[in-house]
Amino acid sequence: MTSIALSPDVAGADHERRRRLRRMRIVATSFLFAAAVVFVLTLDGRGWVGYVHAASEAAMVGAIADWFAVTALFKRPLGLPIPHTALIPRKKEQLGASLQEFVSENFMQPQIVKERIEEAQVARRAGEWLAAPRHAERIVAEGAQIGADVLEAISPADVEAVWNEVVVPRLVDERISPAVGQLLGEIVDDGAHTGLVDLMLDELSGWIDRHPERITGLVTERAPGWAPEWANRLVAERILREVTTWLADIRDDQEHSARRALDHWLTDLADDLQHDDETMEAAERLKARLLSQPKAVATATRLWEAFRQTAVTALRDDDGLLRRRITSEVIAFAKRLQHDPALAARVDRAVSDAAGHLVERYGPEVATIISATVDRWDGKETARRVELLAGRDLQFIRINGTVVGGLVGLVLHALVSLLG
Repeated sequence: MTSIALSPDVAGADHERRRRLRRMRIVATSFLFAAAVVFVLTLDGRGWVGYVHAASEAAMVGAIADWFAVTALFKRPLGLPIPHTALIPRKKEQLGASLQEFVSENFMQPQIVKERIEEAQVARRAGEWLAAPRHAERIVAEGAQIGADVLEAISPADVEAVWNEVVVPRLVDERISPAVGQLLGEIVDDGAHTGLVDLMLDELSGWIDRHPERITGLVTERAPGWAPEWANRLVAERILREVTTWLADIRDDQEHSARRALDHWLTDLADDLQHDDETMEAAERLKARLLSQPKAVATATRLWEAFRQTAVTALRDDDGLLRRRITSEVIAFAKRLQHDPALAARVDRAVSDAAGHLVERYGPEVATIISATVDRWDGKETARRVELLAGRDLQFIRINGTVVGGLVGLVLHALVSLLG
């Protein structure tokens, strides 16, 4: 058996409950004592005193009976081994099982949980709360801290092990050329590669503008020895102008023949990667060669390490661009939840469906925590805990039993007197 661990706050609350329980016990016992005193003082009473004597006698019986009933829940009255007493210490396992069944049948029902979540309007309330900048900043700060801690906990050795033991074997076994071809085809159809082409053209044009001597030097070095130097220089400068103009034309004209040629080549490549056996086999051989390279693992690890360090630094920077951008996005999303009923309805539906699925899938297992926890508790300590929580109210049963018993005794005595 294990004892029930209490936090300082709970221990303080228990001290107050114990004080209030002790006071109510004194009050309830005082009613019994008062009834006993009246009973003794009116033993030889006649007339109306007889009514008081009968009422006090019945009040004593009611008080003692209810004291016995309340005490029998938690321990044996007067320490006597009376059957069906000390119910909670002896029956705590059945109590835990009954409580588990009650919770499972009345709370762990998917439809009930889904209805309660939909009625609570989770999306609207979450939007109202997150729309406050201090709340959004708090959520982002906590999430960033957790994300940074998780990233820091992943060591390069772990990444290398995952790459070698999981990623590489899976990639080797899977034919990736059809997937790559489909992805490439969708990119070309959507024109998503245009930005990359523009970037490459800008970078290449900028490099040539900064290093024109590289082009002219290359031409003059490869010119025939018998050609005069001035002719080689003119040819090199002409080639440089033509290359610069050609790159500028391609960059500025989205319908340039070179762009269309590149699009046709990428489209054909995407189709061949999905349907041409020779191209597919070549792609698979290239994949195998790349994965078998010892430097592949080192490169992947270095890339991950660079990403990890950058991400951790950005997440830990309270005033960094990443944190500010995430916070602004959270606030914008919160405002949408407040003013977009369709979005709020979708979020509520998703939350309720997820909660319903979790309850349906794991509800019975969660409910077993109740019985398993109660089973580990010590019986006497469990009784003390329950008595602290409910004992004060149970003392009113003793008080009511005293009062009701006295009234019943008074009525019975009156009836007997009338009939006699």
